[in-house]
Amino acid sequence: MNLDPRRSKQLQTLIQKLGLPATTSVNWSLLNLALTHPSISREKNYQQLEFVGDAVVRLAAAQVLLETYPDSLVGEFAAVRSMMVSDRTLAEFAEIYGLERYLSISNSAIADKAGRISRLADAFEAVLGALYLSTETMALVRPWLDDLLKEKAAEILQDPARQNYKDALQEWTQAQYKILPEYRVKEIIPSHHEEERFSAEVRLGDRILGTGIGRSKKAAEQAAAKEAFLSVMCE
Repeated sequence: MNLDPRRSKQLQTLIQKLGLPATTSVNWSLLNLALTHPSISREKNYQQLEFVGDAVVRLAAAQVLLETYPDSLVGEFAAVRSMMVSDRTLAEFAEIYGLERYLSISNSAIADKAGRISRLADAFEAVLGALYLSTETMALVRPWLDDLLKEKAAEILQDPARQNYKDALQEWTQAQYKILPEYRVKEIIPSHHEEERFSAEVRLGDRILGTGIGRSKKAAEQAAAKEAFLSVMCE
């Protein structure tokens, strides 16, 4: 490992925090790169590893969901996974392991408080990418990541309001058509038996993907997104 001794020790400490053995076959140069912010080097930074890590965390989350909730629908899996791998969630994971202290970053970038969640999530994905590429398996990832993902999945499933079908639908439409869904909301007059005050429909161009009602505009949009998302996942 051709790294500064101080940096080498930092990376070894991080590996130990992840609960991996000291003898783990880590590509230390890749791990160092995974913790190098673009503000330090435009050419050699974590961006390519982040791209790999994005796929790694999605695969890990999918495996955890399938193993833990084998009777759930695919559409439900996708909606829950979108929350499990969101920037906010990955930043939370990064904070658990104190990843920020290992990140090589310029003072000007640190001063960008608004970008903190994004850069923590990016660095976390890059670390996953480095660990995966070290063995080209999930052997250095799942032993410590699974528990985090299981806990987050249970948290989301226990609180239906956290199941963000809007995010899941947006991710799908961007991947399939490179455009965003459009929501149209209107106020309705509920009957004395109902509390829903708003109806919403979600469109993709001229096509209505789903409709829903809710007590608030956001709730109606989520209901419409859920119907739309589950529908397109079953096509």
